[in-house]
Amino acid sequence: MPRRHIRVTGAPEAPLRAALTALRTELGVPESFPPRVEAEAERAAKAPVLPPYDATDIPFFTVDPPTSRDLDQAMHLSRHGSKGYRVHYAIADVAAFVAPGGEIDAEAHRRANTLYFPDEKVPLHPSVLSEGAASLLPGETRPAALWTIDLDADGRTVTVDVRRALVRSRARLDYAAVQKQIDAGTAEEPLALLKEFGQARERLEVERGGISLNVPEQEIVQRNHAYELSFRAPLPADGWNAQISLLTGMAAADLMVAAGTGVLRTLPAAPDGAVGRLRRTAEALHIDWPHHVSYARLVRSLDPRRPHHAAFLQECTTLLRGAGYTVFTDGRLPEITTHAAVAAPYAHCTAPIRRLVDRYAAEICLATVAGEAPPDWVLTALDALPHEMADGARRAGTVERECVDIVEAALLKDRVGEVFDGYVVEIEDHKPTLGKVQLTSPAVIGRVEGSGALPLGERLRVRLMQADPGSGSGSGLAKVRFAPA
Repeated sequence: MPRRHIRVTGAPEAPLRAALTALRTELGVPESFPPRVEAEAERAAKAPVLPPYDATDIPFFTVDPPTSRDLDQAMHLSRHGSKGYRVHYAIADVAAFVAPGGEIDAEAHRRANTLYFPDEKVPLHPSVLSEGAASLLPGETRPAALWTIDLDADGRTVTVDVRRALVRSRARLDYAAVQKQIDAGTAEEPLALLKEFGQARERLEVERGGISLNVPEQEIVQRNHAYELSFRAPLPADGWNAQISLLTGMAAADLMVAAGTGVLRTLPAAPDGAVGRLRRTAEALHIDWPHHVSYARLVRSLDPRRPHHAAFLQECTTLLRGAGYTVFTDGRLPEITTHAAVAAPYAHCTAPIRRLVDRYAAEICLATVAGEAPPDWVLTALDALPHEMADGARRAGTVERECVDIVEAALLKDRVGEVFDGYVVEIEDHKPTLGKVQLTSPAVIGRVEGSGALPLGERLRVRLMQADPGSGSGSGLAKVRFAPA
């Protein structure tokens, strides 16, 4: 779970680009794909393995950020039966392009997932596939793993099917456009149903004790050769869209558990000490958390547009640490099969362009529904997947943390000595003079150190003492440091 989502709008200026380039060098992030990988990708893009089943008559659409071209998922929703729903969810079939044991496959295992920097992304697969032949771009016929999930009027799963199919997306939408159409009542039924379906699934999430964190996205916009920074609260449409992915991941997990072979995304319950610490943070941030109110219920009551709620939601991500991948075969189920935040068995299977493990989960589900054994290349790779994905997650986490620090330092580098208003959102357990402050404006969370104990949850005026985007030597490239004014 990233500390903060971050997005840069506009081309970064030279100092920021230099700091981000230094970070990539420091982490050993590859600048490009080896020529042999690119050559194999070019060949694969021209000759994918295509399925015989044609589902191009279904008018799919995608919902992604406006600039995204690596489109993993396309959807179509319809009424089914008297009051139920039918969800068609097409997932890019990366296996149609990637030969097991080939150059693309080997490179994907080295990378594990796509890395996102503010100025560029470092993809899992070459762009000729990830943003071209494998991507579910509008107007293009593509191979996909087509999930068909029927639900009752309450949104509960009734039947699940997944098969390889040819699909064609008709429209590429973004979250803001989706929200606008639904709110205005102008959305056609397949899109209008997203709200009804999403709310039904959110009610079931509450019922089973699941948690979806509406963590704000940090957005940096370049205007007139200067940066502006703010927090963007997720739209309701973000959550409704996420419920389709959660539904599919839960269906995939159920198929694999029933088959006795699979790879699950698991998370044990948070220890009591972590929950206790979070309660103390809530008290310090003046968030009312009665003892009879569950953590899940509290989280749903928070408004990410309010600064102290946004700060608490960031702290809530600490309870999601410890998630991993659990492999099982031959009917021997693991001790833990559930994901504590989902409150059910769950699998990653909906983002194979950007995440390695999803390709393997999809193959197991396709084989299970077809009544076949998973391919040998899948079974052979399973044991190593948790380690490979853990390495990839650590690398992605480092990228996210360092990128936030670098962008914040670049934003503030010419304002050293200025005084800002903020809130103390965290103090160290054994050193109450050291903690973090969230500025009211700009939307920065930085390190603060005082001569006395910091007032957790209280307003504090702070002076910027240091803002260095980093020179590229040593770990922790960027430094932003405040002191009480």
